[in-house]
Amino acid sequence: MKKNTWYAKPNLVVEPLFDRWYAWSHLISPATSAMNVVNRHLKIMDSYIQNPHIHAAAAKNPKMRGGPFVDLPVSRVEEVKALRAATVAEKDYHLRFAAAIVELNQLLKTAARGFSMDTLYSKVPEILRGKVELVYDLNNNPSFRFFEPLLYKNECYHEASQSLALWITNNDERPFVLSTPRLDEPNVIHVEVPFKHPGIDMLSRMRRIPGDIEEIAQAFNIREEDRALFNTFFTQEPPVAYNRYEGDKIRMRYFGHACILVETKEVSILVDPVISYHGYSTDVTRYSEAHLPDKIDYVIITHNHQDHILFETLLSLRNRIGHIVVPRSGNGSMQDPGLKLMFNAIGFNNVLEIGEFESVGSGICQITGIPFIGEHSDLDIRSKLCHHVRIGQYTLMFAADSCNVEAKLYEEVFKVTGTVDSLFLGMECDGAPLSWLYGPLLSEDMPRDMDNSRRLAGSNYERGKAMVDVFKPKELYVYAMGMEPWLEFISSIKYTDESNPIVQSNKLINECRQNNIISERLYGEKELFYEIEAMAEL
Repeated sequence: MKKNTWYAKPNLVVEPLFDRWYAWSHLISPATSAMNVVNRHLKIMDSYIQNPHIHAAAAKNPKMRGGPFVDLPVSRVEEVKALRAATVAEKDYHLRFAAAIVELNQLLKTAARGFSMDTLYSKVPEILRGKVELVYDLNNNPSFRFFEPLLYKNECYHEASQSLALWITNNDERPFVLSTPRLDEPNVIHVEVPFKHPGIDMLSRMRRIPGDIEEIAQAFNIREEDRALFNTFFTQEPPVAYNRYEGDKIRMRYFGHACILVETKEVSILVDPVISYHGYSTDVTRYSEAHLPDKIDYVIITHNHQDHILFETLLSLRNRIGHIVVPRSGNGSMQDPGLKLMFNAIGFNNVLEIGEFESVGSGICQITGIPFIGEHSDLDIRSKLCHHVRIGQYTLMFAADSCNVEAKLYEEVFKVTGTVDSLFLGMECDGAPLSWLYGPLLSEDMPRDMDNSRRLAGSNYERGKAMVDVFKPKELYVYAMGMEPWLEFISSIKYTDESNPIVQSNKLINECRQNNIISERLYGEKELFYEIEAMAEL
């Protein structure tokens, strides 16, 4: 077998896993990881083991999509039992850590009455001592914060839980990520390496630059019995060459969901990367990794949800990213883990952290953080930003899932930014309840009516219209709807024409068009060009 003549196939899936579950940010940040193992993974596995037939039926019911149902046949019960047993055996520290968090919350609830908490430190569960600070807010409500960097320095950060699953795909279908573990399959190779492993970058480069199969096999310690399958993941057929954009305009390419590439001949910016594989027949045309530049100057992250921080895409692009720009977090709170810490831990050493109205960029490009309100179930979460991007005199605002519950906010923002040329707005305005994503972090169950009132929802027509009225864009693009088929395994969303987000976004799009504002709901792929010297009205 000739050396340095092999490319990774374009439909080679490199799926990051944590304890054989699809890896997302709350499984890497140590405190949220412990709570998710106990209150999501173990609970789901216990339920499946007790009632596998119910799970098998629910997983096939479209109305149950996104629910806590394992999408595995009844015949896999013994394998799930084995995974559960391995989790309990390997995660004793994390199980005790999660129990201690519940105990500490109960201690504060009963013993912290507004007086000094100095004497309570000796009552903090031993596993948490030296790792938390006890605090009140100004209304004497007690809480605690983690000294989060310390959690990455001890047993709480369990790098050995990280691994990869490699296989060739011929479609967009996968089980929903939050409810189904990845068991052994005949066409899948599991590679036990942490996410910071250099072999990941080596493999990613082989999507464009030929390499040596023997070298990558050694880097991943591929077993001899897996070598024949491993070799099928590579080809000697060169990929489609990427043509660097050399035009004089701004080129915008939509890759699906909230992922947008903004390019000039001088700079490239990629927002919330979620990239489809390619090399197989599809009904929906899409851009893929083949349409990304060799060097991406800035990757922008809007917020810490699993459909906006996709490790599967980010790890594959790590060797190409100049800087990854993340929102500053809430300084140690359970619900708002630090993104810079997390990315550093998994091998991203080029992270820039910004807050509201702070900027990065150089030359003709400036990226500014803008307040992002709502969509986080009223939790105190600071690691979320919209982004105002100025290239030359052209301005774009990526509002992501910001839910404009207080229109006065963006009236104040407007005084700083002025009008924008192109506004990108998420309108998934139904959203899941708080417990769907943040439930594992709660120390006690929330009443259902309360839970259902606090949604992970973006702007509806009225709230979207208020943003349009304020910023007066020449173009409005509704995006971040989770509609594309390659997003379904992450978002669990499947709309009909009668779905509320479709009805609400159609209403806003039609009104914008009536007012001579170019407007469209993005889907699949889209390419647009802008004049760099276009000037927004101030």
